[in-house]
Amino acid sequence: MLNRRVVVRMALGGAAMCVVLAAVVGIANAVVLLGGRGAKTDPKAMPHAQAALVLGAFVEPDGRPSGMLEDRIRAAAQLYKDGRVDKILASGDHGRPNYDEVNTMRRELVRLGVPDRVIFTDHAGFATLDSVVRARKVFDVKSAIIVTQPFHMARALWLAHHAGLKAYGLEAGAGRDYGSRGTLADLREVLARTKAVGDVVTGAQPEFLGPRVDIAGSAQASRG
Repeated sequence: MLNRRVVVRMALGGAAMCVVLAAVVGIANAVVLLGGRGAKTDPKAMPHAQAALVLGAFVEPDGRPSGMLEDRIRAAAQLYKDGRVDKILASGDHGRPNYDEVNTMRRELVRLGVPDRVIFTDHAGFATLDSVVRARKVFDVKSAIIVTQPFHMARALWLAHHAGLKAYGLEAGAGRDYGSRGTLADLREVLARTKAVGDVVTGAQPEFLGPRVDIAGSAQASRG
């Protein structure tokens, strides 16, 4: 059996490790939250940008956008109608034939009156890092209004700035209660911000880049 001294040392070591991990998470979150400030909630208050970058979110099994995604789509459509952006880049997860965030966004944007010819689709936006880096490197977007919820915005803006985008933020669904999904998203975001800092420090890049599809060209080239 372990003697008492060994047990005490192990307990102290575990406690010290917990303190270190908590400090790392806390510092990383502070860096992202401070560096990703400045988002707004009113589309009319946004400056003009090349494109609205709409970040993907969950799509229901029947193909309907979740509440979070619906709010992002509506906010992006309003940006276009208000003349704040010339194009919309819908970036999300379309890694499986039976799950498609991207064309769901495109379909709903068209339904809301956005011309299909201005909607570009990024089918490999599997994570926030992927979406912002691909916006810059694949679609040659130089300025963008990122559309997502408040809980996600600081990380999205912070990563976008590090990807070389001149990025602004429009918060979709501010004040809306998303229930258990919203609570889980808030909790997940604490760790996601920590990972974001690690990704920037290590120079992480998306798994997929691929050929250029210039945002100034034809949206048809982005279809897939």
